[in-house]
Amino acid sequence: MNSKCQRVELNDGHFIPVLGFGTAIPAEVPTSKIKEIIKIAIDAGFRHFDSSSVYKTEDYVGEVIRSKIADGTVWCNCFRPELVRSSLEQSLKKVQLDYVDLYLMSYPVALKALEKCKDAGLTKSIGVSNFNRRQLEMILNKPGLKHKPVCNQLQRGIVVLSTSLNEKRIKENTQ
Repeated sequence: MNSKCQRVELNDGHFIPVLGFGTAIPAEVPTSKIKEIIKIAIDAGFRHFDSSSVYKTEDYVGEVIRSKIADGTVWCNCFRPELVRSSLEQSLKKVQLDYVDLYLMSYPVALKALEKCKDAGLTKSIGVSNFNRRQLEMILNKPGLKHKPVCNQLQRGIVVLSTSLNEKRIKENTQ
């Protein structure tokens, strides 16, 4: 399951995964099994959990999500621009480099954070990954755009490329 592609935009501009995982679990199920079920769901790609207080599973859901963030299974900076720089700095430390040539974002909310990484010399260029036409236009027409993304990395293979990207727009973005 690729939760990045299967999401819906809310009327406030935020996104949530379309497919959610319910956590209403019968009372006879032991706590250890509840946690294991949630771990399996996260490993399968779920990032949207229905943990109504009526289910009495909120503590378990939170504990497992935090453990999956801690072990690197779940990246928590997708929608949190304030964590982009620290994430890049951690990656640079792991690969023992001072900067990268290109740093990509998958979500438009991180543009300002990426611009700050470029200004700080942590990346020479910034780009986007799997943006559709609407997302590209939103970025390129953003007031105060300081650094234009230099590329749109597209996933290829069995996945059919979106027809919303057209040759004219691609040429405009390479000039």
